[in-house]
This record gives sequence, structure tokens and C-alpha cells, in this order.
Amino acid sequence: MAKARALDRRRKSIRSIRKITRTMELISTARFKRAMDRTIAASAYTKRITLLVGHLARSGLEVTHPLLQTHPEKKSAMLLVLSANRGLCGGYNSSILRLAYPRWEELTNIWERATLEVAGKRGISAFRFRKIQPDQTFTHFEDKPSFAEVDVLATRYLEAYVAGALDRLDVVYTKFESLSRQHAVVETLLPLADLGAAPAEEERTAVPYEFLPSAASILEEVVPTSFRVKLFKCFLDAAVSEQIARMVAMKAATENADGMISHLSMAYNRARQGQITSELLEIIGGAEALSK
Repeated sequence: MAKARALDRRRKSIRSIRKITRTMELISTARFKRAMDRTIAASAYTKRITLLVGHLARSGLEVTHPLLQTHPEKKSAMLLVLSANRGLCGGYNSSILRLAYPRWEELTNIWERATLEVAGKRGISAFRFRKIQPDQTFTHFEDKPSFAEVDVLATRYLEAYVAGALDRLDVVYTKFESLSRQHAVVETLLPLADLGAAPAEEERTAVPYEFLPSAASILEEVVPTSFRVKLFKCFLDAAVSEQIARMVAMKAATENADGMISHLSMAYNRARQGQITSELLEIIGGAEALSK
């Protein structure tokens, strides 16, 4: 049986670890609430503007937009991976990387030129471990990504696509659906040609619109905005999903620490009682030896 002093030291160590995991759980809970509020607020706007662009694309207009057109040649593709800067969030990063690796191999095999951009230290180190050097890396996106930060990337992608330097953009991130459901997905954000298809639940009828000053000027404003908000929504979903994963992981770690502390306390009590009993027997034995 282990000595009581060793068990007590181990119990104190686990108590210190429990304080850390409990603190991280509380921090993640607070950050998750703020991130979820931002994500829910942006979801309605993103969905509505996407439907609007889809309606305009199906309205029978003769006016088109470059972002709605698919490039005939497969020259340049880009993969954007949104991972976390920190660990201790369960399988959050591994689920993203499991989708990112095969998609990257697919793009490199099919397209003439494939570009890899990774956000998050965990994703950067994982690709470098596989001897894959990302073309660009980003580590400044935390749990509160701003629209201005994401708009810098969106503007660069839009300019490259319109100029013909980029033919396809895929994003790997964790999609937030609810508090109990988040899953890693791969979405193609460019081109926006899929907006021309009506959703299955939507009735396929013509949507009447009156354009002022013109349909071309409205499309020129609405279509790029739709892409910007969709990319921003990807970053928001990734941020809130990371906090949920860390909150769940730290809660499980705290509960495991509680169980270990309880087990060690019982083992410590048994060891301590054994030592006390042994000391008493030694005293009694010594007293009997002196009395004879």
C-alpha cells in the first residue's frame, strides 16, 4: 500500500489541476455565451442576404455578376483551414484536420496550382508536421473575430477571383448549428454559382423585384456583400464551436479530477489508518516488553 504522505502529495497536485480546469471551464463558458450571441445575430442576416442573391440569380435577369460565374478552366484553387490557436478543446482541431488533409490532396491532384492558408497555431503546426508548408498563416483570429479583420481576406479573395487568379475557394471549419451540435464541414464559397439553385423547401416561383437605379448596380453591391458575410459567418461559427468544445473538455476534466480526488482520499484514509494502527501496536508491544 502506498504511503499516506505520497497519497496526500498526489491529492494536492490533482486539486491544483482541478482549479485550473475549473477556471478554464468558467472562462470558456463566458466566452462561449458572447460568441454564440454574435453568431446567432449574424445568422439571420447571412441567411437573408444569401436568399436575396439567390432570388436575383433566378429572377430571369439578363444581368450577371463575375462571382456568379464558374471559370471553365481549373487553374488555381485555394483551401482555407480555420483551426484554434490553443488546445485543450477535445477533438475540435482533429475533426477539422481529418477533412482538411484529403481535400488538400484532392485540390493538389486536380488543379494546376493549389494554395493553402491556415488560421490557428494548431492547424499550422499540424500541416508542418506533415511536411506541408502553408502559403499564408494567421494567428490573430481569437474568440472574437471582427468583420474588419475578415474583410481584409474577403477583399483579397474577391479581387483574385474577378481577376482570374483564383478559380475556387474552399473553407474547412466547424459549423455551429446549436449548443449540442457542431460538426466540421468543407464548403465552397467561390464561385457563388450554387446560389442560383432554389432550396428544396422553397417554392419555385418567380420573385418580382423592382430595381432602382438598376439591376446591375444592385448586384454589384449585394453579391460581394453576400460573400463577405458568408466568410465572416465561417469565422464566427469556428470561434463559438471552439469555446463549446473547450468548455465540454474542461468540464469532463474537472469531473475526472473530482473522481480521482475522492478515490485518493479513501486510499489516503486507509493508509493513514493503517499507519496509526501500526504505531499503536508498536507502542503496546513496547509497553508490554517493559512491564515483563
